[in-house]
Amino acid sequence: MAVQINPSILSADFARLADEAKAVEGADWLHVDVMDNHFVPNLTLGVPVVESLARATDTPLDCHLMIEAPDRWAPQYVEAGASSVTFHVEAAAAPVRLAREIRAKGARASMALKPATPIEPYEDLLPELDMLLIMTVEPGFGGQAFLDIMLPKIRRTRELISKHGLELWLQVDGGVSASTIERCAEAGADVFVAGSAVYGAEDPAHAVRALRTQAETVTAKASWACDH
Repeated sequence: MAVQINPSILSADFARLADEAKAVEGADWLHVDVMDNHFVPNLTLGVPVVESLARATDTPLDCHLMIEAPDRWAPQYVEAGASSVTFHVEAAAAPVRLAREIRAKGARASMALKPATPIEPYEDLLPELDMLLIMTVEPGFGGQAFLDIMLPKIRRTRELISKHGLELWLQVDGGVSASTIERCAEAGADVFVAGSAVYGAEDPAHAVRALRTQAETVTAKASWACDH
């Protein structure tokens, strides 16, 4: 699995989103956090901003919906230009149907788990997904400290992916930085969302390259990667 670095625009300057998208040249995706002030206690942006951002950058958009009623809203984000849409299983009424609808509209379907949500009850859903997101902080705000207690959950998820022989990306989001990305990679993550670690750096593009190098170095030696 190739390492992917997804800068989160939650940590970018919202008044300069087009410029901020260009500032992370070399990133695999732009991670767009959508919050509704109901599912999480924060309010960010919605469909119109995603439409504008999609027109302003060639980097594909990875929309993370931290919202209620994703079954209703997620398809609109595909139509707005998102190439990957993540819904929270805690909020979805029919996650399998929703994942299939996202895929049918031409985007990658991803499911997110909050820190307290176990992966095991959703093992049978994994073949319906293109990516699984494990939150390594409580969703809602950027700049939080990484929760080390999520590392065993990342490992268990990677084991389930391997057990079923799936080409499923395993993303982590929350507190990912130069000091935590190697632990995430060793545990089995291959897609890394980084907000303040990228946009808080003097040179965001260099920060993306540095994080990628760290993750690739660890992944090359990781037992889970060597099994593929």
